[in-house]
Amino acid sequence: MKGLLLVALVALIHGCSATLIITGPTEPVLDGDPVTLECLYSDSDLNISQVHFEYFSEYMQSWRQIWERSWGGRCLSFYSAYVEQDGEKASLLIQYPTRFSGVPFRCVSDADNVTAPDNSSQPLTFKVHYLGQPSLSMEGYSSYLDVPKELMVRLGEDVVVKCSASSSEEPSYFWQKEGSDWVLPSSTLTLKKMRVLDEGEYTCMVQHPSVESLNKKRTISITVLPEDAPWYETTNGRLWLMTSAAAVSLFVFILSMSVFLCRRAKRIKTSKGPIDDRSQKKPIYKTSVESLPSTSGDKQPLV
Repeated sequence: MKGLLLVALVALIHGCSATLIITGPTEPVLDGDPVTLECLYSDSDLNISQVHFEYFSEYMQSWRQIWERSWGGRCLSFYSAYVEQDGEKASLLIQYPTRFSGVPFRCVSDADNVTAPDNSSQPLTFKVHYLGQPSLSMEGYSSYLDVPKELMVRLGEDVVVKCSASSSEEPSYFWQKEGSDWVLPSSTLTLKKMRVLDEGEYTCMVQHPSVESLNKKRTISITVLPEDAPWYETTNGRLWLMTSAAAVSLFVFILSMSVFLCRRAKRIKTSKGPIDDRSQKKPIYKTSVESLPSTSGDKQPLV
């Protein structure tokens, strides 16, 4: 009997000492490379099927469970992530990990005999090196109205174009003119008083500071028009025409709708006037065709 109690006590201590461990990348990964996280128990034969993955949502300021649903023999999770279990460990495969760079993940046990804080692992975060496509901006153009590939400016005008790109770290920017050794180490291209010699193709080079293979570029062409060229031939002139046309179209639409609604309201108002039924004003006599059969000969009107 004492031997059985001793075995039970050892098993209990052994089970209580088991902790959840989450493993994953220890170094930054590149954009496009999938990431695999694994959950397992340390020194225990506990059922790993009672464990799920969670991530910390900055928006909700709370831990959110990664829900699963069966799909093709596997478990399809959020944002093209997959969960697999082989009896000893649970794996979370994140195919597009860029948006989860720096987001804490953890494993949580669903077993009834394990309570917080012993039911969860230590959080794990990983970093993803990424570099987005460069975007160009200039005065008058927003993120919804991209800068055209070809800029048309008049002689003597100034050109200011800013280059930017989303990145895991602040990237380096360089502007280079095709066919020239001219290089500008800046994110902003500034050309004062354009000359004919200044026209050509300008390329914005974006370089990730930690990963040499991560580099992107964006090219624009600048054409210098004569000083007396019509204003509508320039890029800014075309932008003004487009904006004006959109504003006029919106004004005409609003005006047309206002006129339509006013006329419709007027028709509804006039259609609800009193009903002029002249037949109701005609006297009805007892001996008339309209009256009911009667034996009396009274000729006085009923109404």
